[in-house]
Amino acid sequence: MLSRLACRRLVQLSCRSRLGGFCRKCGTQSPDCRDAWWSTSKERANTKLRARSVRRSKPVPQSDLNTYELAMRRGNGLDSVEAVDDIEYGAGAEAPEETTLGRVMDTVVKIYCVHTEPNFSLPWQRKRQYASTSSGFIIWGPDGQRWLLTNAHSVEYHSQVKVKRRGDDIKYLAKVLAVGTECDIALLTVEDDAFWQGAEPLVFGELPTLQDPVAVVGYPIGGDTISVTSGVVSRIEVTSYAHGASELLGVQIDAAINSGNSGGPVFNQMGECVGIAFQSLTGEVENIGYVIPTPVIFHFLTDFIRNGRFTGFPVLGVNWQRMESESLRRAYKMKPHHKGVLVRKVNSCSAAAAVLKGDDIIMRFDGVQVTNDGTVPFRTGERIAFTYLISQKFTGESAQVELLRDGKELSFEIKLSNPPRLVPCHLDGKQPQYLVISGLIFTVCCEPYLASEYGLDYASEAPVKLLDRLIYGQAESEDEQVVVLSQVLACDATLGYEDIYNVQVKSFNGVPLKNLSHLKQLVEECTEEYMKFDLEYSEVLILETAAAKASTPEILEVHSIPSAESMDLRSDAGSNGSEK
Repeated sequence: MLSRLACRRLVQLSCRSRLGGFCRKCGTQSPDCRDAWWSTSKERANTKLRARSVRRSKPVPQSDLNTYELAMRRGNGLDSVEAVDDIEYGAGAEAPEETTLGRVMDTVVKIYCVHTEPNFSLPWQRKRQYASTSSGFIIWGPDGQRWLLTNAHSVEYHSQVKVKRRGDDIKYLAKVLAVGTECDIALLTVEDDAFWQGAEPLVFGELPTLQDPVAVVGYPIGGDTISVTSGVVSRIEVTSYAHGASELLGVQIDAAINSGNSGGPVFNQMGECVGIAFQSLTGEVENIGYVIPTPVIFHFLTDFIRNGRFTGFPVLGVNWQRMESESLRRAYKMKPHHKGVLVRKVNSCSAAAAVLKGDDIIMRFDGVQVTNDGTVPFRTGERIAFTYLISQKFTGESAQVELLRDGKELSFEIKLSNPPRLVPCHLDGKQPQYLVISGLIFTVCCEPYLASEYGLDYASEAPVKLLDRLIYGQAESEDEQVVVLSQVLACDATLGYEDIYNVQVKSFNGVPLKNLSHLKQLVEECTEEYMKFDLEYSEVLILETAAAKASTPEILEVHSIPSAESMDLRSDAGSNGSEK
């Protein structure tokens, strides 16, 4: 899968968390995605389901799952299920009263987070902690669970999270239950019952339409009380999510989304939540904000309910090309009625690698026609990127794909997966790996590492080879990593190599490297007189094995490095005698 770095950096999407008064830049359709997250204000355990004119006043039982699936599909805007409007839920069920904006504002909370991020340049350390504020809101789970939703970037690398309700003077400790970095959503809860006294969850609405009025509610910079900004929906399409470097369904609005609005709800005129505010467009533009819509929220919540954690959004695992050129279509034996996109490369780690091949033409996905520009029908008069259909599935689910291969029409069932990226865009809250060999500091290349070394302009400042791995690189195996020689600390054993830094290590003593753990194993087992590191740009670095291993403890002592390897690389506390 192609990295979204280019889109992410060129449009300068800015995540919006309030950071001590400053704006801080943070570094498909599945049948089971149908759990009810709506709740009336009268009964916590009861849920209200909305799909256009469809309402239900009771929780959705398993026996009604098929009907519920259709209702959610209609709410997600797929034209293939227009008949859902005729479905009625429950005899004699009364429509709940419309909720005013003033009433639902009590569901919005202010979130206080203390962050302690790793120092990716010195991976055995953490940076100085900092505090931020953002917004969130109250929801009930399908079984009455008491939850809060906010943005993932609002609680990234958190060491403490506190929340405060509107009009309250007490901050309560919160617990982070799940973080979906790809969709920029986090799920929280508060264990103190006092926080929930008199609390009412908000009601989710359907995906809005163009020109629908919306209101963004939260706690942005400029004051301590709740704030409301209004606007209209200006665009609905697959959008680049800056924090997770992913592409999912997004809603563009012209309401101001300022620092601190992150994680706050966006309401329609009925007082229903139609999304979560999460980023805005910066540069020579004004009032262009982005909202995470309810279909993405439901996917995240359903994933958590199923697995107890966020497992991610699946991808097809291919690089594809539009087929708008007539010459291109004729060359691939496409007839006038054939439409689709051209597969250029298949990720060998994806489940689709067992079925798809380069030069295949994807014509239909789950029965939906994919056109030459890579779009599919969305709602009446609208089209959307066909990757939207994939993102509505869950990891491990299957999809029917119709292909054109060498002029022949074929149909396959493909299992969708979420293969690892060669250069990760985030570490999901984990500490970076590192390995110290004499004065050589090795780590694993990831996007936060490049940002730490070269700043937010790393897309133009970082080494071209590493950027190529980030944008176009594909892992050949599940555990493949790009091992980088981060820096060389001065000592007698490394004399003459001090100017080498931020270069990929290709092999050790002629053995191609798989990952950092593989390098550690090869070094420990090395009995040769010299250790030879083959680097990118045809460079080579050679150390005397005995002298290099003997100098490692001194390097650790001089530079106050607690261990020669990161915690996850340690087999024992005192392996190699490297523990201080």
